[in-house]
Amino acid sequence: MKNYVFASLLVTLAACNSNSTNNGQQNEKPVNAPRNLNYSIVASYPHDTSSYTQGLLLYNGNLYEGTGNYGKSKFKQVDLKTGRTLKEIALDEKYFGEGLTILRDTAYQLTWREKKVFVYTLKDFKKIKEYDVDFQGWGLTNNGKQLIISNGTGDLFFYNPNGFTLERSQTVTEGGTPTFNLNELEYIDGYVYANQYEYPYIFKIDPATGEIVAKADVTSIWDKIKKAMPDKYPTDIVPNGIAYDSAIKKIYITGKWWPELYEISLAE
Repeated sequence: MKNYVFASLLVTLAACNSNSTNNGQQNEKPVNAPRNLNYSIVASYPHDTSSYTQGLLLYNGNLYEGTGNYGKSKFKQVDLKTGRTLKEIALDEKYFGEGLTILRDTAYQLTWREKKVFVYTLKDFKKIKEYDVDFQGWGLTNNGKQLIISNGTGDLFFYNPNGFTLERSQTVTEGGTPTFNLNELEYIDGYVYANQYEYPYIFKIDPATGEIVAKADVTSIWDKIKKAMPDKYPTDIVPNGIAYDSAIKKIYITGKWWPELYEISLAE
């Protein structure tokens, strides 16, 4: 009888422990890995190999590019089909140009270690203002209301363009873990797309939560560029530059010093 009672007690305890474990599992929020963001090349265009691409965007059908390196940094308008520069303004040689975006006919360009933001009129490329930021500038885009900045970490910073005041920041995570090296940015249909510096990845980020919901691996394109530029490799010919034409729903990518710019299609 004692053995029977003891056995019954063990069964009861085991059932309680099992229920406790199951309930704990049910209460844990599953961590989702990013979905695969598949891509294919639709077309390729010439790209200026003297351009150390830091910002790339399309605005009203025109292609604009911000370039880096001291003494070589520029803000320019580029002909998509030929890669030829149509208009440009050079930064003072003490500045290293970084991300670029255009909001309401006004262009904003980051600098790197100098922690400045230059503001230009789009019509004549005239510099009209400059602001200070509290960190290095890397990537820059906008959501139609706010300027969105990366600084080489895993965080995004949302600024009001009027007076350039910080409204909020957002840590970006991949599978629940903070990411790193967020670089050139582009806002596409409610999501922030970002190059990961020195890696072949393009992230699709939910700006409300910071979750990387999908990512593309452009290793095959990068390998092609390395073979085409053996004199440059293994220097910094990394993927960097995402542009989106919202009117015709086309996406373009390139990289630092790359000889080509690609129209790509993306699908999850």
